[in-house]
Amino acid sequence: GKKDEFVDGGYVVDYILDKTGMKGTGRWTIQEAAERSVAAPLMAASLDARYISARKDERIKASEILKGPEVTSAEIPVHKMQMLDDLKAALYAAKVCSYAQGLGIIKSCSEDMDWGINLSDCARMWKGGCIIRAALLQKIQDALARDKNLPNLILDPVVASELNDRTAAWRRVVVVAVGYGISTPALCGALNYFDSYRRKSLPANLTQAQRDFFGGHTYERTDREGVFHTAWTDAHKSIGDINERTAGEV
Repeated sequence: GKKDEFVDGGYVVDYILDKTGMKGTGRWTIQEAAERSVAAPLMAASLDARYISARKDERIKASEILKGPEVTSAEIPVHKMQMLDDLKAALYAAKVCSYAQGLGIIKSCSEDMDWGINLSDCARMWKGGCIIRAALLQKIQDALARDKNLPNLILDPVVASELNDRTAAWRRVVVVAVGYGISTPALCGALNYFDSYRRKSLPANLTQAQRDFFGGHTYERTDREGVFHTAWTDAHKSIGDINERTAGEV
């Protein structure tokens, strides 16, 4: 690390105030993702982390009131070299998911606006020099060149294999962080994205059932075609034409 010029033996990073600034690009990205109905939880988590960091005075007060877990290394053992290896794997996997989410936003915009963007070319240009330049971009460029209609970067066989090989380490890092009360919103957000995307079935049926219960928003079924509504209790009345209830869906 970079030695501090004001403090002997100290490092610059240890004296930087923990309040993150921003220029707005993260906010615009998440706004665009929401507008396009593209999931970007890792990027949203990163943005939320900045918002929380900015509330320094509130966090100082909260640190005197809210308590974290009191655990020992015996309860949650951490082996330094193993953790370093796991962190490397977790960071790599999360970075892949971050690129996947960003590319997903670009892909959706391109399709909606008929821009005809070549995502492989995007990766190639980013390699030339920009804030997200990384060696990983070569693999991303290759993956998108292999299949220009790839729905999601993490579905590429090579990329998927690398993620699958790292999931155990990724989960160990998150488990340790949660156990010790260490906030890791981006790593957790990326893992939740990965776990949600890889599932054939999600508990979203409960969410849709609640939407129908509280707002008569209807639902589709797994065993037959059509749109349905249930009168969940005796207090529920007829909602009229079911098809009209889906008119506002995005």
